[in-house]
Amino acid sequence: MTFAFDAELWLWDARRLDSWTFVTLPADVSEEIREMAAGPRRGFGAVRVRVTIGGSTWATSIFPTSGRTGYVLPVKRPVRRAEELDVGDVATVTIELVDV
Repeated sequence: MTFAFDAELWLWDARRLDSWTFVTLPADVSEEIREMAAGPRRGFGAVRVRVTIGGSTWATSIFPTSGRTGYVLPVKRPVRRAEELDVGDVATVTIELVDV
């Protein structure tokens, strides 16, 4: 299953010095993924995905938000550099679920 959406990049306040940058998946996408990924999950409730932003594609995991109502996606520094993205920019994100 594949999902595409636009999302703003944001910096995780708890690890500001480490430059952990994320996008938040839309509520409807998160709900559909949560339903599809029901059952035992990997660490922290992570769901394995393949992600494309611009010309960059990589494998990672999405993680449930603190209230477990949605998911967040980490966007690696090499991807941000390659796609010339920074915190506050909006990116078009395509996520493909892996192992669901």
